[in-house]
Amino acid sequence: MNERVLHFEGIHNFRDYGGYQARAGRLVRGRLWRSGQHATATPDDLQRVRDLGIATVIDLRGDSERAAFPCLRHEDFAGDVLFVPGETASMQGQAAHAEAADRIRTPGDARDRMIRLYEGMAFRGVLTGTWRLYGQALATREGASLLHCLAGKDRTGLGVALIHHLLGVHYDDIVEDYLLTNTAGNIEARIASQSHSLADMGLDEATMRVVLGVEAVYLDTAFAAIRDQCGSIEAYARDVLGIGPAQIVMIEARLVD
Repeated sequence: MNERVLHFEGIHNFRDYGGYQARAGRLVRGRLWRSGQHATATPDDLQRVRDLGIATVIDLRGDSERAAFPCLRHEDFAGDVLFVPGETASMQGQAAHAEAADRIRTPGDARDRMIRLYEGMAFRGVLTGTWRLYGQALATREGASLLHCLAGKDRTGLGVALIHHLLGVHYDDIVEDYLLTNTAGNIEARIASQSHSLADMGLDEATMRVVLGVEAVYLDTAFAAIRDQCGSIEAYARDVLGIGPAQIVMIEARLVD
């Protein structure tokens, strides 16, 4: 298995997105974490997360997701949890991928719906507000950080990809990290943890696997939509996320060897 991936019993898709070559050097390892939700974490999971020394958690879920799946924390966990109140998906209580699963029946339907989801994801106000907090945290806060949503693949995946791009990580590496969702950790357990709600929507297993996975075309679509509306990823980051050249230099000073 990929050395970036940490294996937990009740937390899925937990991994280090540092270590890639960036413009100013190599991103540090052990400071940049991403995952799915922690509502089903075991006591051992919580101990291991605490031992990572995470100082800042950025929660990309909406209010209804946090209410339905409250994340568990170790009693000694001392990090700050940051988010903008409101909903980051258009359907209350559902992750982005579950939103995309509405009214689809085939793998082809699922792929098309996921592409449409990514066309607009970068322009959701509450989500971009929380990504803004994410950029501020990387630029100004000490210690390790964790970015997560419900499954840790769409809202988290695009957020990580944007930071990678701004720091000069090669697009091939950005896509590689994004696609690692498909093999990270116990993929079958992750699918099982969410398949019941998707089965209630009438999805068969093949369609569920498309909804719960990622494809490079999704990320390509999001980046193309950003460039179409803002001219460049850099302009979007500056004008929408508040991550301009000065903030990028500050992030590099903290997170690049």
